Amino acid sequence: MTPLVLALILPAFAISLVLTAVLIRLGHRLGTLDSGGVPGQVKAERRQVPNTGGVAIYAGVVIPLIVALVAIALAGDAAWIPEPLRIHIDGVRSQIPAAIVLLVCLTLLHVMGLIDDRRPLGPFGKLIVMLAPAVAIPLLTDTRLLTLLDVHVGGPWLSILLTALWLVAITNAMNFIDNMDGLAGGVAVIAGSCFLGASLVNGQWFVGAVLALLIGAAIGFLPFNHSARKPARIFMGDGGSLVIGFLLAFLAVRITYIEPVAADPGNVWYAALMPLIVLAVPLYDFCSVTLLRISQAKSPFVGDMQHLSHRLVARGLSKRHAVTVIHLATASTAITGVFLARLEPWQAILAGVQVVLILGLLALLEFAPHVRAKQ
Repeated sequence: MTPLVLALILPAFAISLVLTAVLIRLGHRLGTLDSGGVPGQVKAERRQVPNTGGVAIYAGVVIPLIVALVAIALAGDAAWIPEPLRIHIDGVRSQIPAAIVLLVCLTLLHVMGLIDDRRPLGPFGKLIVMLAPAVAIPLLTDTRLLTLLDVHVGGPWLSILLTALWLVAITNAMNFIDNMDGLAGGVAVIAGSCFLGASLVNGQWFVGAVLALLIGAAIGFLPFNHSARKPARIFMGDGGSLVIGFLLAFLAVRITYIEPVAADPGNVWYAALMPLIVLAVPLYDFCSVTLLRISQAKSPFVGDMQHLSHRLVARGLSKRHAVTVIHLATASTAITGVFLARLEPWQAILAGVQVVLILGLLALLEFAPHVRAKQ
């Protein structure tokens, strides 16, 4: 099954690549270009660049997923399917209800993002819309964080609340980090690849398949958004970043981190922290810029140019180098997270220290006081 799951990267890549190229031309003809922000928002100088790339990312994930679900639903007894694949059909079919809920949630966020990209919506209206899918997922599917707490708190209310908060936080974190050419798309590929590795090791084929589609769609978009020689020809906009963020958050919850064969799962409880480690850098950006805005008596929901990438540029890095630093930091923490479940407790502590040191290095790069060189 692993080769088949990995092969799904290709159709998602092809759809996204072709559609992105079409959207660039269509965007200039229809005037679907980078828009202004809400009142009080501080943005980089507007460029005559379409911001509809999220359509290609959404289509690269959703079209193959719908085709696959329909094919599986109509497969009947699946006698024509090769034996190595047939044994997994019932398991994949059991995921169809969750997949339908996911598709509806992604579509809602995508449509809201497209509207916001054309006519910026208020932050609180957007937050309310984000809460709908964030609550629907744990209520309508078996996708919940820390379900082991249910027996201790009198029901699933705490795991539902934590899952909804996680979905909203990661969706916004990926939306926040989409502020420089190639940044959000690259982070999505890195984090998605690490989650994909974990899902394949655990034999979670549905989760792995959707992650493969997400990776392929992001890779297909990136050549037009992040080039060594040319500035971005298209942006993903909220129509793409919200979809990427929600998908990563959803799939991170679906992955099994603590192996059921473990003699004492309580000894590897820290494996459940893998999503935090894989997404540590986007979360660092999200938390730090939010705290900065609050400390300045500004609304944390109104955008500005104080994100991690902007702060690195302010320290003297070029935009391209700032993006590269964030990609490398994300890869460093994410790779650590992949092996967390297989570490002994003392090794897991060292892994946690390593992640903290990486984030500390980023903080040192951007917040250390300037020292003038002696003449």
